[in-house]
Amino acid sequence: MTDTAEPVLEAKGLAKDYGDQLGLEPTTLAVGAGELLLLVGPNGAGKSTLLGLCAGLLEPTAGEVLVSGAEVGSLAARAATSVIPDNPVLYDDLSVWEHAQYIARLNHVEDWEPLGEELLHRLGLAPRRDDLPSRFSRGLRQKTSLLLGLLRPAELLLIDEPFVGLDTPGQSTLVELLEEVVAAGVTVVVSSHQYDLADRASRCVGLRDGEVVHDGDASREIVRQLTGG
Repeated sequence: MTDTAEPVLEAKGLAKDYGDQLGLEPTTLAVGAGELLLLVGPNGAGKSTLLGLCAGLLEPTAGEVLVSGAEVGSLAARAATSVIPDNPVLYDDLSVWEHAQYIARLNHVEDWEPLGEELLHRLGLAPRRDDLPSRFSRGLRQKTSLLLGLLRPAELLLIDEPFVGLDTPGQSTLVELLEEVVAAGVTVVVSSHQYDLADRASRCVGLRDGEVVHDGDASREIVRQLTGG
């Protein structure tokens, strides 16, 4: 991000205290347009807490988050942000394609069908388009969640551990899709230890015990060190 560019995601003194434990130390972070930021650290480091705060799903104890200059949780920030959680949130009575229709209408997306069809095929969901994701395996539910998160337009894409449950072809496809999203100018913040992403990320932020311990270059060796691998 250049010094003159307004960050797409900006955290200022952001902190979260759960009472019995500190989820995130005061953190200041700025992420520019078209950055692929890899968020890494051991379990319990604060990655999901940081993503939840940036998504407006958690209330901060201190500090603030802005998305394209709008306060997180505001209509403008919500409209600009797509969130793919670590645990897919899906409806029991909607098929894969009905989920896609619902998300498109909810976000006022027109002419979404071609992209929806492309994502169905690339994620290997085309044969299951009329099936209920509630009956899917963990990997297929994850692919459905990815389809929905990538279908809606966004300036900021927040993803928590998206590779969990995916087979090898699914992992490769996801890396390709994220590269394409970033090339289109979307800012992506993804929590993952996937080495393929380390090769492609523009930046890596490492967390340990709720504190940022690294903010800089991304590489397989850096990810290995930050995760204790």
